[in-house]
Amino acid sequence: MSQSLAGRVTPEMRTSAFYASFFTGSGAAVMFLPIWLSGQGITPEQIGIINAVPIVVILLFNLVIGRVADRAGDWRQVIVIGALIGGIVPIGLFLVNEFWGILLFWTLACLPGGAVGPVLDAATMRLARRNGTDYGVMRAWGTVGYMLFNGLTGYLVVWFGAGIFVPLFVGMAILRALVSLQLPAFRVPVEQKTIAAVTEPAPAARRLRDVAKPWFILPLFGFCMVFATHIVLNAFGSLLWKEQGIPENVIGPLIALGSASEAAMMFLWKRFGGKISARSVMLISAGAAALRWCVMGLEPGIAILIVLQLSHGVTFAIGYLGCVHFIANWTDENIAAETQSLFVVGQQLLTVMSVIGFGWIVQGFGAHAFFAAAGMAALGGACIWLSLQMRPAKGA
Repeated sequence: MSQSLAGRVTPEMRTSAFYASFFTGSGAAVMFLPIWLSGQGITPEQIGIINAVPIVVILLFNLVIGRVADRAGDWRQVIVIGALIGGIVPIGLFLVNEFWGILLFWTLACLPGGAVGPVLDAATMRLARRNGTDYGVMRAWGTVGYMLFNGLTGYLVVWFGAGIFVPLFVGMAILRALVSLQLPAFRVPVEQKTIAAVTEPAPAARRLRDVAKPWFILPLFGFCMVFATHIVLNAFGSLLWKEQGIPENVIGPLIALGSASEAAMMFLWKRFGGKISARSVMLISAGAAALRWCVMGLEPGIAILIVLQLSHGVTFAIGYLGCVHFIANWTDENIAAETQSLFVVGQQLLTVMSVIGFGWIVQGFGAHAFFAAAGMAALGGACIWLSLQMRPAKGA
């Protein structure tokens, strides 16, 4: 009976289960970290630093870890080690209550997950393409876990108070570590027949320098700008909404609504993703993001915020999926994790600058800071458009 059940638990199901646990801590943090930090006496400028420093540290490790993962026997090894470390380190958050201590342990808590995330995305994409399955569906379960703890955290805080945040975050980190132990092997022996072996492969670069061309780098850089504007919402959105008078038990569901839109788009991706080029999808995402932040800067009420949060599937999800497919279309498995890590490094560089910069802007202008985010998203869209002029999509 157990062997029969094990046979029905596919690699895709195991990977989906890990994705479901992977972003739960982030979901809780997006909802309550800024408010919790403010309650500890941390200023908006310091909140920006606490959000930015982990990104800087992760940036220093990403490419190295991606390269190590590509040269390992299987990407799984690096993912599991990162998850196990990430399950232990956050316990230190119980020991600190001031800026420097929180900065240290929050950075150490964020590092393992942030460093192995690109490896997980690259490994999952290759697994999906080899088996003829859908990367978007597996990745969507990560958003489901994130969404669940967006909404749940708000209610837990109302019921148990601010002190519930650290135990909740640590518990989710431990859960992620345990679930990582059941991950499948992502690579297969060369002689094993796969979907990829009987279909005509797309031309793929085997070395980073083979694909490091302006038409390839520009759209990724452009979407990194769009991505960074969403991190601004993560870092300051709940605090700004609270200052606008929106109750905490409404803020959580609002954030969860954006995640629900993201998950729905990822689940539906396969129905339309192949009908439009990856860069065209990224360009649509950038334009929608610019519009979203413009409206957000007007400090709208709850009804408008609901519409804006529902647009998250367009402003983020389809653009992100477009990027992952764009990278996979033009790179070989030998540099899969390294290239995905390079993309994430770009996200992190722009996110660091954005979060620190927006910390100062939010201090002086409040929600009007979102107008700057709109301009940044529009500039990212211009980079994607320029790439399409340099090298049009196939079939255009």
